[in-house]
Amino acid sequence: MLAPLVLVACSGGGGSPGGEGRSTRATGGASSEPAPDTSSGIEDTGDIEADPARLPTSRGEALDFIDRVIADPASFGPDVTRWSPYESDPATWPVLGTDCVWEQQKPLSSVLATRSRSFEVPAAAGKGPVRLSAVVTVHRSREGAQWEMAESVEETMRCPTQQLRKGELIGSLVAATLPQGEGGQVNSADALTEIGQYRSSTLGGPFPYVWQQAQALQFTVAVTGKGAKGRTEEELDELTNQAQAAMLLRLKSAVEKQS
Repeated sequence: MLAPLVLVACSGGGGSPGGEGRSTRATGGASSEPAPDTSSGIEDTGDIEADPARLPTSRGEALDFIDRVIADPASFGPDVTRWSPYESDPATWPVLGTDCVWEQQKPLSSVLATRSRSFEVPAAAGKGPVRLSAVVTVHRSREGAQWEMAESVEETMRCPTQQLRKGELIGSLVAATLPQGEGGQVNSADALTEIGQYRSSTLGGPFPYVWQQAQALQFTVAVTGKGAKGRTEEELDELTNQAQAAMLLRLKSAVEKQS
């Protein structure tokens, strides 16, 4: 999975964890961003030719865009259900602190809107529950989305072991980037994958962990998968890859020029 990518971090980790898990990454960058650049024709994201009139420029438009793009249970495949709480509070988003602990804070002013959803493959036949999440973030500009991608890489290097919430840790994290045009990656301007180990105080571990994020135009889309007893890395990859691809296709459909 990571063979053609550029590795940016690798370190050991561990711990004793639990809970829902992160749904997005923290971003720093400037406290405000200029209005989106909608003057160009073909944008730097896959084969999308964006229609400037279809790009969200207000919070209301951004929330509507998110509703049309963000994954639902069917995006991951059969047997995936909603997990409570299903949707995050749009007034908050996760931020990775200097202590490598995730916490909820107010989104930056450079963000028009963000929302995450939580899912589960229920436990069955000796296999534990797989926890999944999806998130879509709409920035005011493409630069804001690019900052989010860059700082996501920095976070893995800074915190190879992270506490998602009380009783829940990820560690042994390895992150890799794949820009558009490299390794057959044509669906986004930039893509980032992080893999590692997940430990839960209620589910045990270590189990496979994967997080994917892609940037296109002023948008980022991300999916998270946390393994469980009896679940393979291949199962986790299939679930997250399918949902990420579905969101990128929806994103393209939502903004490209109509013939």
